[in-house]
Amino acid sequence: MRAVVYERYGSPERLELRDIPRPVPGAGEVLVEVVAASVNLSDWEGLHGSPAYARLGGLFRPRWQILGTDIAGRVAALGDGVTGFGIGDEVFGDIMPRSGGFAEFVAVPESTLAHKPAQLSFAEASALPQAAAIATHAVALAAPGARMLLNGAGGGSGSLAVQLAVAKGVQVTAVDNAGKLDFLRALGADEVIDYRRDDFTRRGPYDLVVDLVARRSVFAYARSLAKGGRFVMVGGTGRALIRMLTAGAVVGALTGKRLGVLFVRQGPSAFVPVAHRCAAGEVRVPIDRVFPLEEVPEALAWHGEGRALGKVVVAVRDE
Repeated sequence: MRAVVYERYGSPERLELRDIPRPVPGAGEVLVEVVAASVNLSDWEGLHGSPAYARLGGLFRPRWQILGTDIAGRVAALGDGVTGFGIGDEVFGDIMPRSGGFAEFVAVPESTLAHKPAQLSFAEASALPQAAAIATHAVALAAPGARMLLNGAGGGSGSLAVQLAVAKGVQVTAVDNAGKLDFLRALGADEVIDYRRDDFTRRGPYDLVVDLVARRSVFAYARSLAKGGRFVMVGGTGRALIRMLTAGAVVGALTGKRLGVLFVRQGPSAFVPVAHRCAAGEVRVPIDRVFPLEEVPEALAWHGEGRALGKVVVAVRDE
């Protein structure tokens, strides 16, 4: 089968399209014929081996040599003990931490998959698992009428979170670069901010701040919050994560505000409800570009450089 492989951490130029053996599903596993796989921040981090936690599977070389963690495709074979799926079923899922979606076939645990709603294309379904789980957990922290700010709102998770929050009656301020502001307005954001021209931590105050690309100081985040407000980070450097878990707790205790990390539960229960809302037409699945399998390096660069409006998808084969 064809797969995009890398053996050392580094830039997209490390990626190579190769012919490798097709995997065989083990007990409790499903072999998926991949139709589409979307690009996530975890792929960019896994490629570069940075932040440090991206190397947990391999300190000097990647343990999983094929990236791609959000997939959609058809069941091609079943391992022993699989009961929830049959050959030919259309499925989608988040296969972290194993990855392997940028390939024609991947063997994954049955528990990571769900049946794909028929109303969604394979590209749309592949765009949802991680993004929908993050968006769902983030928006769950906001009460109707609350003032919520999303930093990094123009990507996959943010574009879904904006829509979910607006539908919930939350007042949404969306932050990203100038090229994404019209896109965010179209998704329903009440206010948009270009982070290159305006310091959002000096605006507000907000009842909830969700940062998908956390790079600011703990004190700046605390300044942006209303009394009793809450800040959570999702993406960011390892150093930012450590600061938030240590200094964030101290600053929170001194100010009466809550600062911490958003821990996202994985698995179908976290993304299937959003998929059904997308299938019903209640929520859009914003896909910016679709690249063929041989252009995975370009797909990763487009995403990693922050240019995508929503999700970037790799079409492994025709739908």
